[in-house]
Amino acid sequence: MKILTDIHTHTNASAHAYSTLYENMCAARDKGLELVACTNHGPEMPDAPHLWHFLYFKALPRVVEGVKLICGVEANILNKSGELDIPKKILEDMDIVIASIHNCTYAEEVGGDHTETWMNIIDNPLVDVLGHTGSPDFLYDMDTVIPYAKKRNVCIEINNHSFLSRPQNVARCREIALACKKYKAPVVVNSDAHFMGEIGIVPKAVAMLEEMDFPEELIMNLNAERFIKYLSEKKNKTFDFGE
Repeated sequence: MKILTDIHTHTNASAHAYSTLYENMCAARDKGLELVACTNHGPEMPDAPHLWHFLYFKALPRVVEGVKLICGVEANILNKSGELDIPKKILEDMDIVIASIHNCTYAEEVGGDHTETWMNIIDNPLVDVLGHTGSPDFLYDMDTVIPYAKKRNVCIEINNHSFLSRPQNVARCREIALACKKYKAPVVVNSDAHFMGEIGIVPKAVAMLEEMDFPEELIMNLNAERFIKYLSEKKNKTFDFGE
């Protein structure tokens, strides 16, 4: 199994990431990737870029160093109502929207059940991916959330970074992947890179999926063609890469 895109990456526009966009794209080129998404943190993250960062993606080319580029945001989920920290008007212009819970930006208490949060996020038609949902701090009913994500054509992220920096999440990530296989729900497999050396590096996630014989047809970002088709149909949007 080889994942030829990475659709959750960060640049040094977020201060706790350490590479420029160009450095990330060069790393993607060197690793043979077909497509990268730049998805910096939404503004409620303490070191996030200003909202203006998300307003001027038109300045960027669609292809950098031979690698396709799409631009969006990893929006912060603020509460159980599913409120995000990016205005709707800006979300509408994003190529891709990942919605994630981070402890420092989420108003609800750690522990308990957070099924309601994810159900409300899935109901937001502008959200494409549920980001790193494996935290044991924010448990949810997988038999409720994952089939609903499939119904609404929202991808569940399998996040390689969780295996490295959040080892307490690994068992839960496996349960989520098995539930996605059971319900035939779409997933994406990403690095969540915060440094150029991490771009496209997803061996822990891939090894887990291979061990459980996870169907490749459910991996929406297996290659650029499949992921762009998914986004184009979901968003009713055309992507011009000059081909």
